[in-house]
Amino acid sequence: MTKPSRRRNGTRPAQADVFDPVPADRIRKIVGSERYSSRLLRNPLPIDALIYLVLTVFVFILILPVWSVILRAISPRYVVEAYPLLLWPKEISFEAFKYIARTPKLINSFNVTVFITVVGTLLNLLFTVPAAYSLSKNKVPGIRAAMLFIIVTMLFGAGIIPLFMVMNGLGLIDTIWAMILPSLVGGFNLILVRNFIWNLPKELEESALLDGASEAQVVTRIILPLSTPIIVTIGLFCALGHWNQFYFALFFVFNPNKWPLQLVLRSIIFDTNLSGMTDIEQMLFRRRYMSPENIQAACIVFATLPVLLVYPLLQKYFTKGIMMGAVKG
Repeated sequence: MTKPSRRRNGTRPAQADVFDPVPADRIRKIVGSERYSSRLLRNPLPIDALIYLVLTVFVFILILPVWSVILRAISPRYVVEAYPLLLWPKEISFEAFKYIARTPKLINSFNVTVFITVVGTLLNLLFTVPAAYSLSKNKVPGIRAAMLFIIVTMLFGAGIIPLFMVMNGLGLIDTIWAMILPSLVGGFNLILVRNFIWNLPKELEESALLDGASEAQVVTRIILPLSTPIIVTIGLFCALGHWNQFYFALFFVFNPNKWPLQLVLRSIIFDTNLSGMTDIEQMLFRRRYMSPENIQAACIVFATLPVLLVYPLLQKYFTKGIMMGAVKG
């Protein structure tokens, strides 16, 4: 606050001349807003009701398409044709899932997807975690250049044609490994794991080395157990990516017997007559009880259900791994 100025004769001005009076309407607004805010603090029910209402609307918008697909998968043909939008089951029928279980093409694609997911996730963790541990050490020469190189790969990509030429040169075209090796190490996952290990207490590692532990023992007995949240989180990321594998399979795999589940699901959705699923006689027999919409909805549920079952089991590690891995080291 500035000091009041003196008049030319040396005397201080009156108090009313120094401080401008606050208008009465402004005082009423301030007092009124304080009373209103205090009233909301004492009774937050209206705000809570509004928040729950908005969240309920958003949840309903998100769940409605999934619920409709599930109902189409477990409903008979005449129900699906009579009701374009199902909100409640009229009649239950699992003929579509029986059809999937008896279709060799879908079962084979499911086995391919399981193999890609399990083997690909293990290889991702096997290469990502040691690399992240090495990059978390300041004594490693060229660490800044390596981190810059990793960030550049996250921002810029060579494109599908150079990648196809590389895969063709390695002899991986039309093989299952063409869907695993291109995404062996991701820059985003590598930086998350590196930052998580960076934030671990350095005293634990130093005390273990003073006690005579080797570098390998420090990693296996201290770093890896403490890094369980980020390892599970990255494993979940990689598993979801492999389970939803579509892009590499579309460009690098041409044998239908090696297609993953998502690529077969795409062919089923676009093939409205289901002519590529089984022979003509069985297709005509099945169409008496099922429509193509039944089969397509059942395939979507069949491909999504494993992810919905696994994610809640790993959710407790997910938040902790993301929060600690996202802290800049």
